[in-house]
Order: sequence, then C-alpha cells, then structure tokens
Amino acid sequence: MLKYIGKRLVLAILTLWVVITVTFFLMHAIPGNPFAKEGTMPQGVYENLQRYYNLDKPLHVQYVMYLKALMRLDFGPSLKSSVITVNDYIKNGFPVSLHLGLQALAIALTFGLILGVIAALNHNKWPDYVSMIVAIVGISVPSFILATVLINFVAVEWKLLPVATWKTWKHTVLPSISLAMMPTAYIARLMRSSMLEVLGQDYIKTAKAKGLSQSVIVIKHAIRNAILPVVTVMGIVTANLVTGSFVIERIFGIPGMGEMFVKGIFNRDYPVILGSAVFYSGILIFLIFIVDISYSFIDPRIKLTGGGK
Repeated sequence: MLKYIGKRLVLAILTLWVVITVTFFLMHAIPGNPFAKEGTMPQGVYENLQRYYNLDKPLHVQYVMYLKALMRLDFGPSLKSSVITVNDYIKNGFPVSLHLGLQALAIALTFGLILGVIAALNHNKWPDYVSMIVAIVGISVPSFILATVLINFVAVEWKLLPVATWKTWKHTVLPSISLAMMPTAYIARLMRSSMLEVLGQDYIKTAKAKGLSQSVIVIKHAIRNAILPVVTVMGIVTANLVTGSFVIERIFGIPGMGEMFVKGIFNRDYPVILGSAVFYSGILIFLIFIVDISYSFIDPRIKLTGGGK
C-alpha cells in the first residue's frame, strides 16, 4: 500500500513538472509582449520594465528562476499590478471558486446519481425516458445558454433570485445550477449505464433468489458497485468545478479563478496565466491521486499493491 502510494506521488510530481514546463515555454512562444511599446512609451521605461520582471534574461534562465520560485509556492508578481501578486489573486479568487464548485458538485452528484438509478431501475419505462431527456438536454445545452435563460426568467422576469454578483447565498443559486447541469447529465448517463450492467450480474440474481428486498439489493449491492465508474471521473469533474468556470464566472460577475485567468489572457500577464494553469493542474493531479486511493475503500475487492491495483 505505502509503496503504491509512493509511486503515485512520484508520478504526480513528474506529471506536474511536465505541465509546468510545457505551459511555461508555450506561454513564452506566443507572439507579443506584455510590455511591447504602445503609443508614447519611452524606450527607457520599456527596458526598465523588462529588467525589473527578468524578461530580459534568456528563456532557460527565466525557467529555472520560475521553478525555484514555485518550490517556495511563490507564483510571482502580476505584470499589470505593482501591488498584487499572483498568490494574492489565488488567495482571493480560489475560495469563491471553491464555494461555487463544491455547491455545483453537490447538485451534480445528488441529482446525477438519483436520475441514473431511477433510469436503470425503470429501464425502457417513462421514468427512464424522462431522466435521459434531462441528461441529453444537460449535455447538449451549453452552460452559458442555460445561464442566460435562468437569468432572463428566474432573475429578470420572475424576480425570484438576484441577477449577478457574489454577496449572499441567493447569489450562488443560479451560477451553481448553470455550472452543475452538464456534470449532472454526464453522471446520470454514466450511472444508468453502470447500474444496468450491475443489475444483470449473477450475484444480483442470487440476492433476489434469496429473498432480499429491492431496497437492500439496490443500496447495498448494486449502487456500491455501479458507482465505481462515477468515482473514476470525479477527480476531473471536481477539479473543473472547483477551479472555476471561466464563462459562468464572467456571466454572473463572480470574482473567482476564472475571472483571474481571463483577465490574465487579455493583459498577457504571464505569471497570472502560468499560476492559474499550475494551480489548476496541481488540484487536478491531487484529486486523481485521491480517487485512485479511494477505490480500495469503496470496493474491498480492489487491493492496492506495489504493482498496481
């Protein structure tokens, strides 16, 4: 067990290093410069800015300096602000994105699992059709379209909830629903498919032959095994939700990680873009690692060994 965890940690660190390296050199390969001369910027001011932010140094030197800073968890300064660092942006934006993401994740898991189980238990019946129609709509309709519809009807026409910004719990409802719709549909379809496969297994038929109730069979035997494929994708789903949706945060005026990343792109703020990418990648890799370890707790038949599961 410990040997397996150690190998996974080493692999995670190597993966993160590759992401950092590729992102760093791709970012600097983009044409243009955040301090390119525009208008009447004096040449001396431009050169001083280049020197101050070490942009005048060779690229490999900048890369080594950036790696050393990351080892201290220092994501660097913002090129467009003299008083705010990338760490400040993350410190201010991540709690907001985390709140929104966890709320959306709770909605997606709750309704996704319920819809998937109901559809599987009522295969080829009207509950199955209704559940899958909801899932298809959730996958087909982009989140920004759903967000616009919710704002128009729920907020503007019916005046049930606020339109935008991030103040009270009421302001979190519409963006959470908009963000949760697609993962809800995805989880529902995945859970339905997995449940149908599990319900056809011999041990389920044996449990029915023994006279076990439907609820015991479904909860104790079917769901526990059918949920494994859902757990497999939860690392990626959670990371996507927690680190913030760029579009949703822009539409609802939410000051999260997505807002920070979009502004960084518009401003060609290298440290902000790199910091966002590295931070996101770190969370994703960590969550995938947790998912791998959690397999043995969900299904005791899966054992973690030095050579794999």
